[in-house]
Amino acid sequence: MLRKRNKLQLTAAQRDSMRAAGRFNAEVMDHIRPLVKAGVTTAAIDDAVREYTKAHGHRAATLGYQGYPKSCCTSINDVICHGIPNEYALQEGDIINVDLTSVVDGWFGDQSETFLIGQCSDEARAVTQCSFDCLYLAIEALTPGCRVSVIGETVVREAHARGFSVVREYVGHGLGRAFHQDPSIPHFPNRQSRIDRLLPGMCFTIEPMINAGTRYAKPVDKADGWTVRTRDGQLSAQFEHTILMTEDGPEILTLTQDGPRRGHRF
Repeated sequence: MLRKRNKLQLTAAQRDSMRAAGRFNAEVMDHIRPLVKAGVTTAAIDDAVREYTKAHGHRAATLGYQGYPKSCCTSINDVICHGIPNEYALQEGDIINVDLTSVVDGWFGDQSETFLIGQCSDEARAVTQCSFDCLYLAIEALTPGCRVSVIGETVVREAHARGFSVVREYVGHGLGRAFHQDPSIPHFPNRQSRIDRLLPGMCFTIEPMINAGTRYAKPVDKADGWTVRTRDGQLSAQFEHTILMTEDGPEILTLTQDGPRRGHRF
């Protein structure tokens, strides 16, 4: 008897659509890469994202999403996620996560990178390295049909071994024709992640947020309704890729041409 396909398992044509969305999103990341340096404002980075995306006939998913006002997220130093681009000019020693999501013919590609601005502290370099390594170790741990909890088990084990903590309030997610869909992808093991499985044809993000200090976040900034900071004011780093589970294992859909690859040292 043929097994019925899960509604989240994409057809061959749909997988190609997700590949195209991921490929374009990676192009956007490479396009803004030269701008992410000291003296450049986060607003200028956002302008470049919006203009490049529009010029290619696509749409930045965050712009207008639940009222979010910009085309990307720029999270600096103690900001865990959802930092809003503004007139702040990057400074030597900052770390900044740039989070991009593009909509290409109705399909979503999503990724983020943390950039080191000039000469950074040893701690900044170490927490950034940890987040990057946790992402790739989690990807390497995946097999067709595995439980989602494999991701969280891998991330927590590595981060804790290095003396860092893993954010729990914000997680990865399924991705396709919707920005956020099932399954939830926590970066720590919980009851649901020990039940959910990653079947061939499913797309999702892995995006571990690693803190130098406590794992806890402050309440969302009331001034802008989005910015999330570490409770203790210490650094936070994040890397994210969109992943397609295939019959042969995980396929990264958002690899850049110019960005860090597996094994990179910061």
